Amino acid sequence: MQHSLGSNLLPPETSSRFHLRPQIKHANITKSQLLINNPFKKTTKPPDFPPLLTSPATSPPSPVKLKLTHHHLNPLQKLAASMLDKIESSLVVPMEQNHPLPKPTDPSIQLSGNFAPVNECPVQNGLEVIGNIPPCLHGVYIRNGANPMFPPLGGHHLFDGDGMIHAVSIGSDNRVSYSCRYTKTNRLVQEAKLGRSVFPKSIGELHGHSGLARLALFAARAEIGLVDATRGMGVANAGVVYFNGRLLAMSEDDLPYHVKINGHGDLETIGRFQFDEQIDCPVIAHPKVDPTTGDLHTLSYNVLKKPHLKYLKFDTCGKKTRDHDITLEQPTMIHDFAITENFVVIPDQQMVFKLSEMIRGGSPVIYDREKMSRFGVLSNQDPTGSSVNWVDVPDCFCFHLWNAWEEITEDGDPVIVVIGSCMNPPDTIFSESGEPTRIELTEIRLNLRTKETNRKVIVTGMNLEAGQVNRNFLGRKTRFVYLAVADPWPRCSGIAKVDLENGTVIQFKYGPDRFGGEPYFVPEGEGEDEGYVMGFVRDEERDESEFVVVDASEMKQVAAVRLPERVPYGFHGTFVSENQLKEQV
Repeated sequence: MQHSLGSNLLPPETSSRFHLRPQIKHANITKSQLLINNPFKKTTKPPDFPPLLTSPATSPPSPVKLKLTHHHLNPLQKLAASMLDKIESSLVVPMEQNHPLPKPTDPSIQLSGNFAPVNECPVQNGLEVIGNIPPCLHGVYIRNGANPMFPPLGGHHLFDGDGMIHAVSIGSDNRVSYSCRYTKTNRLVQEAKLGRSVFPKSIGELHGHSGLARLALFAARAEIGLVDATRGMGVANAGVVYFNGRLLAMSEDDLPYHVKINGHGDLETIGRFQFDEQIDCPVIAHPKVDPTTGDLHTLSYNVLKKPHLKYLKFDTCGKKTRDHDITLEQPTMIHDFAITENFVVIPDQQMVFKLSEMIRGGSPVIYDREKMSRFGVLSNQDPTGSSVNWVDVPDCFCFHLWNAWEEITEDGDPVIVVIGSCMNPPDTIFSESGEPTRIELTEIRLNLRTKETNRKVIVTGMNLEAGQVNRNFLGRKTRFVYLAVADPWPRCSGIAKVDLENGTVIQFKYGPDRFGGEPYFVPEGEGEDEGYVMGFVRDEERDESEFVVVDASEMKQVAAVRLPERVPYGFHGTFVSENQLKEQV
């Protein structure tokens, strides 16, 4: 997820150039109704989604008069709701605004420049293309990101925003269209109906006593029927995957949301997806699809209840074939993991959840310096999930893992090789340590017999985050990985193609004042680097956004599409081919 790309102070020269409500142009628009598909409650008329409220992103939030609509409540419920509104405006909001916010949760920083949100954009056709887009890219490039609908009242972290998907549809003869839509999550539909944010922001707001007050306020509103948390509280803003005929939008705080791409390149939220009622738990934002078997592997972690972690596996028809509890001593943030041909590799690292810290006035997400980081290796055929082989890896925190594979040493020992980006300090994304951020591409070797580990930095002096290998080689030994060059942190100035065998780097630079995000690789031939990498690029000097296609072998640009609207920096993407579009459920 380029989840790591919005956590620190942006350069001051960009902070005053955008506001929360950008101006929208409408040229060559395909008419498309804004759809809200809520499968859990039938309504005669779907709520209208209001535009973003105008508020400069460069100054702290001003006191806000809270106006909730309570038309669906009875007189007693309305009275209780009004009392809760008064408590929020007179006690909770002042409590939040009386405390200085650290940079990772300061909305004047987190929503400045090209991190500021945009409005939905219906399909716009006939976009200008420079160069030629290869035929293998006929389909739709999808990228997820956080895009808050309403200005925050208190703290706001980049991860807190509502999920918005940006789609570039590519046809023959260089025909390209663009659109972006909110994923209509349960919380977004309810907040749109109420006209403001009411669900607690898991990172930006849940700090100390004011965070506890926010939780109590939300519980009280749920008790009187103003909001319904039973249908999920997630934002679906991080990952996307196409599996078994469905495009799924995900964040680890909820079940995935099924989003359909229609024939015009527009996006429609179908609803919260439980894999045909087979699960009822959140899943992380980085599931893995095995390129050989087609199986989908994923994890689910639970902050409140032991054993805290679950491993899930689904076959190509979507049938659940594995559902195993994995015991952890404490709830741990596990944003990503890896697979090999025969194993699942699970990081259990030093970023943990301690809700008791809120009572002491702190954040529930902390860096536990006393904890030993380790990796668990589980056979993906284990019928019970009880035989996890844990190997200690001291002082290691990888927010993302790019690949893993199996090897045998000269002594016959089984070894798992893991490729990831090690972040230091580990809490860079969540707190303000004052230390410089280092994100180093690293090889970690886990000896499953001796329990020994060896760690080697592949590239030094360069922050490399957000990227991938050729997905056809996922879980198998790879030579190349394509990563965003996260300099100047937290923005990305280019794409690095790294040779894992010798550590050499070939860079594609976006150019002065131009920044992008995660590069997505689409294969064309059988060779590992035969294909193209693509992504969005923002020219901050010219205030223009582009979709850029780069030859993955030579790392040279082959095409660029000028986009009609601003595309904010975001998280993770995927590509849905022409054939997959036809197979959608």
